[in-house]
Amino acid sequence: MRQTCLCLLLMLAGSISACANEPRFNLNDVDNTLTSANAVNDMTRARDHVVHWGGSIITTTNLKDSTRIEVLAYPMDSNGLPDISTKAQGRFILLQSGYLEGADYAPGRLVSVVGKLTQTHSTQVGEARVVFPVVQAEQLYLWPPNSRRSKIQFHFGLGIGISR
Repeated sequence: MRQTCLCLLLMLAGSISACANEPRFNLNDVDNTLTSANAVNDMTRARDHVVHWGGSIITTTNLKDSTRIEVLAYPMDSNGLPDISTKAQGRFILLQSGYLEGADYAPGRLVSVVGKLTQTHSTQVGEARVVFPVVQAEQLYLWPPNSRRSKIQFHFGLGIGISR
């Protein structure tokens, strides 16, 4: 009986850890008070602060030595996944050193980033001129395509085994 309980506990622990595929960000220096909107309004205060933001990719552009990703920001759930069922919080520019494949970082994909606010970037959206905060990525996570369904689900079953 004791071995059966131990076996079941080990199987349960294994199934739980197999479902835990969220990114492991270092959030020690993150300023949780900053949003993309208030960072733009006071970049003098926000510059060099570390943020943990995420959202849905709008465009990805490869530059000479880095990749620029425009992101529609959303609040993040307890797992760090952008919660696209809520109201968007504006946009931000994510800069990642080096080359990222645009086919992977495609419009609609979800990303989470920890990085330092460096500046603002002015760009055209339709006929409007807008200013976005720029985050220099220190830690970046591209969520798998099926992450929107994400909530971890557990399934337990009973079965009968026959051995000879």
